[in-house]
Amino acid sequence: MPLLRLTGVTRVVELPDDAPLHILRGLDIEVSVGDHVSIVGRSGSGKSTLLNILGLLDAPTSGTVEFDGRLASSLSARERDIARGREIGFIFQQFNLLGGRTALENVMAPLMYASGSQFWRRREIALDMLDRVGLADRAGTMPELLSGGEQQRVSIARALVRGPRLILADEPTGALDIETGGAVMALLDSVAETTGAALITITHDANVAALARRHFRLDRGVLTPIDVQRVIALASEGVTL
Repeated sequence: MPLLRLTGVTRVVELPDDAPLHILRGLDIEVSVGDHVSIVGRSGSGKSTLLNILGLLDAPTSGTVEFDGRLASSLSARERDIARGREIGFIFQQFNLLGGRTALENVMAPLMYASGSQFWRRREIALDMLDRVGLADRAGTMPELLSGGEQQRVSIARALVRGPRLILADEPTGALDIETGGAVMALLDSVAETTGAALITITHDANVAALARRHFRLDRGVLTPIDVQRVIALASEGVTL
């Protein structure tokens, strides 16, 4: 049984004094435990809208979303919140770090809602994750004193700290240099493989996309599978992914 399944998903926005805006058009995709999927597409293709639906943040206009065998539409708001907190790790392009909190406190934040040993060992677990992204020495630093690349690595550590079953990464290497970006993607792959998590990466970087096992392109709201050679060819041709 797939961990995540979208069937016939659409997203339509009604506009005043204009025709409805069709952002997503009948998307079908299944993502299994341990899967690694990349989704590429130009700005405005609907990637952010799709990410929000995949992460149970938004509901589709039509179609169904199933997470771990349950219809998202059958879950209460509280159940969706719990599922996101326990099962889904978000890596946002904009970082979304908490101001006035150190890097360590930001990474610890998801563990405040954990139970048992995860809660009591939250500082130790968060420090270990910061070390894995190469920022153990910046644990006590406020976000505004971190570089963009360091802030991105803190956001990645925060997303992974609870061992989510689904990792949604929006341009995870966008603020990183090539070497650090490669190390971060290796970390994401390692964590996903170790925990059996599914990893969905939304990116413009063909090298990042090529690391996935399955590849899709979102264009004008339509999701179509492509092979890795096509991803690399598009990049070499100068086509914006």
